[in-house]
Amino acid sequence: MVETEPDVEVNGTEEDLTHKKQKKQEAQDLERVTDYAEEKEISAANISSAVAQFGSQRSKENELRVAKEKELQKVQVKKEDIELIMNELLVSKAQAEKVLREQSGDVVAALEAIINS
Repeated sequence: MVETEPDVEVNGTEEDLTHKKQKKQEAQDLERVTDYAEEKEISAANISSAVAQFGSQRSKENELRVAKEKELQKVQVKKEDIELIMNELLVSKAQAEKVLREQSGDVVAALEAIINS
């Protein structure tokens, strides 16, 4: 009988240990879920500021693009130069005019820019 009682105590202890490990694992799982929910809430709170920053950056880029286009419109180009670029490199009129304006009306530089791009 003495031998039977220690076996029962050992089995009871093993069951208790298994039960404790299971409870501990459940607590860790719950903590992971809680951490995930907290991270999700934090990132949701920052979304509005990120969108605002993105919007302001995009508007600045648009302003710079519009300013650059206005500056390019001030550059005088010859119709013959545009036609030359169109015929020699088989590009559209808009592209030929844009590159020619970017190169300050220099036909050779415009041709090189198109070829090297």
